[in-house]
Amino acid sequence: MASLAIPLTAMPWRTEARALIALALPMIVGNIAWSGIAATDLLLLGRLGPDAVAAGALGINLYTACLVFGMGLTTAASPLIAAERGRRRHAVREIRRTVRQTLWAAALLCLPCWLLLWHGEGVLVAMGQDRALSADAGQLMRGLQWALLPYLGFLTLRNYISALERPVWGVVVVVLAIPFNLLVGWALIFGHLGMPPLGMFGAGLGASLTALFMLCGLIAVILIDRGFARYRLFGRFWVADWPRFAAVWKIGLPIAIMLGLEVTVFNAAVFLMGLIGRAPLAAHAIAIQIISLGFMVPLGIGQAATVRVGLAYGRGDPAAIGRAGWLAIGIGVGFALLAAAVLILMPGALIAIFIDIASPANAPVVALAQAFLAVAALFQIVDCTQAVCAGVLRGLQDTRVPMVVAAGGYWIIGIGVGALLAFYTGLGGVGLWWGLASGLGFVAAVLTWRWHLRDRLGLTPGLAVPVTKAPAHA
Repeated sequence: MASLAIPLTAMPWRTEARALIALALPMIVGNIAWSGIAATDLLLLGRLGPDAVAAGALGINLYTACLVFGMGLTTAASPLIAAERGRRRHAVREIRRTVRQTLWAAALLCLPCWLLLWHGEGVLVAMGQDRALSADAGQLMRGLQWALLPYLGFLTLRNYISALERPVWGVVVVVLAIPFNLLVGWALIFGHLGMPPLGMFGAGLGASLTALFMLCGLIAVILIDRGFARYRLFGRFWVADWPRFAAVWKIGLPIAIMLGLEVTVFNAAVFLMGLIGRAPLAAHAIAIQIISLGFMVPLGIGQAATVRVGLAYGRGDPAAIGRAGWLAIGIGVGFALLAAAVLILMPGALIAIFIDIASPANAPVVALAQAFLAVAALFQIVDCTQAVCAGVLRGLQDTRVPMVVAAGGYWIIGIGVGALLAFYTGLGGVGLWWGLASGLGFVAAVLTWRWHLRDRLGLTPGLAVPVTKAPAHA
């Protein structure tokens, strides 16, 4: 009778796969739930009319640029904390100081962002936007800008609990924030529950209160849960650790720039698609919405991989580093192949979620959206791969070279090839999508190759070097 015993060589891979999936699933759910908060904001603005939606889109896009940059900066906490835990399982002081200095960095970043958003109306007018819409967007941003600090604080604390491999509480808080955001927005925008109707400003203020709710909710969890409370994150908050503060910026700033490059390249694609025509622009918006939801999965896998690779990196275990990274890449690509099959086999059903595909008036948009989704099948594979590869490299605290690779891939190849194909070969919007896919493919290939050569490039030393040795009083 054949033996059913699992080979010992396979056990570490199975153990790592279980740990990675257990960490990634809550992160994926949390990312999708965060998208739900944004959806409730648009739902409420839609009741004010189409001009409110347009103004809201302008204001939210400007705010999102600041938020994405801050998200990148606070991401530095995840690999730093994971490496500390890998080095020493109970590195309480070092982890506390990492969280503290990340919160300091987030607060410092908020100062110029607040100045920019306070003058958001003037910024939009200077960019050539409609003055009336810019005025409404400015009102929105006057209330929305205050969401930045509590939300970045929430993200830092979520990275902290995720690096401790207990991310579920972050998901719980975000899920609870969805109905809270809907209730507060409904009361402040339309003047319910005894509140005056504040319109656009109320929408922004409601989002800020939701961000504060999320921060306070996670702080409460951290203070109550003994596993989190033992780190005493908020004790002696004023004590500085300048080398660690610099490390947060050294690792986080390239991540912030890389995320900013990705966001702006898609903004540029919208502008270029608008030059091609209204139907391509509408089809592009539909296709982007479809693949954006799917992107939450590789994003969560990459976030989990940063922690798992970081833990192995901290304890100086090259074999575990390889297992964590290659498993994450394999799972990410596997999901991408499944998502690509869905895009190819049922494009009509996906498009029908956003537009009436039976209406003759929508036929040009539907045809273009189907063509875009055909390209998006490849797009999905390379986008998932580059997102997960960026995550595993962050676990090794390797962020500067991926930033440079992304700049070349997104802008020089992606936009360059896309514009060339769109305007000089007659491919139009489809050509632009092929360009974006080629840019993402370049980034995915280079980052995968860099991960493959991590030992030769000196990215996996025998032992990760501590940032600083925290004194007992810190």
